[in-house]
This record gives sequence, C-alpha cells and structure tokens, in this order.
Amino acid sequence: MSWGDALKERENIVLATSSKDSNPRAIIVVSLGLINGKLLIGACLMGKNLENIKENNKVSIATFGKGRYFRVNGRAKIFSKGNYLEIAIKRSSPPLPKAAILVDIKEVVDLDKGEKIL
Repeated sequence: MSWGDALKERENIVLATSSKDSNPRAIIVVSLGLINGKLLIGACLMGKNLENIKENNKVSIATFGKGRYFRVNGRAKIFSKGNYLEIAIKRSSPPLPKAAILVDIKEVVDLDKGEKIL
C-alpha cells in the first residue's frame, strides 16, 4: 500500500491541528480522496479544528489503514463554498460537511520504516 492509497476516499485518518497558542487538537475524519495531489476532507462536527486551521494552517495527518502507517504534513485551506465544497458534499454521508478542507501535502513519512518518502 502506498501513502496515496492510505488517503483514498472513505479511509479513516487522524487530523491534528494546533491553535496559535500551540494547543493541539486531533480528530478522526474520513478522507474524501486526493484531488490534484491534495487531500480533501469534509468539515463535519469539527468546530475547534476549523478555528485552529484559521489561526494556524499547518496540519498533520496520521493514516493507519490496512496495517500501514504514514504521517502526512501540510498546509490546510478551508472552503465554505465553491467546487471543493460541492465535491466534498457529493463524496460524504450524513452529516454533510458545511465546509471543505483541502490539504496541500508538503511531507510524507513512512512510519513503518521511519523514513521520509516525500
């Protein structure tokens, strides 16, 4: 399994954010897949994480599907309207997202091997 497979649509992943005061927050979310190499996540029931992204757009994601573990670091952007939100709604199950989060992936680490692969 590649790191891209670990982020495919409908995979459970952990999204970690941090406030401007360095207060961490982690939540399990469902990946909505990659779009042009960027990860799409629907923002459902995640008010504090959205606040954190607005204050500090650096995020970290942990994948754990099918026995392969990756850490993905990047910068997130929130879309409360437009194409990314429409795609997020189409790919989601209730509760439907009120916003879409698009993560520009900057680094990928294979946690099984302990090495940076992107």
